Amino acid sequence: MPNLNIHPAPLGGPFEESPHELTAQWLGAHLRKALREGSFEVHYQPLVTAKREPEAYEALVRFRHPKLGMVPPAKFIPMAERNGMIVPIGEWVLQEACSQAAQWAGIGVRRPVSVNVSARQLTRGFVGTVEHILQRNGLSPQMLQLEMTESFALSNWSESLHILSCLKALGVAIAVDDFGTGYSSLSYLKRLPIDVVKIDRSFVESVEDPHFNTRAIVAAIVSMARDMGVRTVAEGVESEAQFYLLRELGCDLFQGYLFARPRPAAVLFSERQPGRLQ
Repeated sequence: MPNLNIHPAPLGGPFEESPHELTAQWLGAHLRKALREGSFEVHYQPLVTAKREPEAYEALVRFRHPKLGMVPPAKFIPMAERNGMIVPIGEWVLQEACSQAAQWAGIGVRRPVSVNVSARQLTRGFVGTVEHILQRNGLSPQMLQLEMTESFALSNWSESLHILSCLKALGVAIAVDDFGTGYSSLSYLKRLPIDVVKIDRSFVESVEDPHFNTRAIVAAIVSMARDMGVRTVAEGVESEAQFYLLRELGCDLFQGYLFARPRPAAVLFSERQPGRLQ
């Protein structure tokens, strides 16, 4: 599951690396075991409006090893991509996120969930999987957004267009993740049925630096996206200065540690105001 799941995991203590724990064989075996024994968790990070109000939540997979604690996503996600485990793990995350969104809706809290999708998952059969999971959980398709990288969206044009069009026909929203890191431009993406462009965190990190032309690039992305009727999300916002500047540039939504780290669903509810999402 590319990039977006590779956010630092704040919970569970440090992960002490050793040569044994870093081997591909060890990781591969433990990923399969983790899926069987329920060692994966889904944490949620808010996407907030310009008024800092949560509008949606991105679902991020976490791997809590019984002895090692929280294994960083940067360690296990690439291995899961290579050995194919990302497909069953990704389907599990999709099921968990849809189940959680349905539970929230059941208590009157309508918060869409955004789920990363690996290129390995994006086959024609995936459309049926999404439809089945939505029906199983009684979740409206409008409460689900699927995120994929721009490299997938443009690597196999005809197949991508077909799959994304079928997902869009279900009523699911489509987001292009880490935009700006690949070889595409919005002029190409406008031919795809997308709803959201997530501006890569590398642009957010340098948006204040006058030595870079990042501010002009972000402004151009926002302007073109708006002309296309596509919303923009600034990823990796960590400072007030970044937030104010990105808001001034016209970004629609914001995501990052400035607002909240990814947390388990149970922690998203305030103890002071029961039933209200933080």
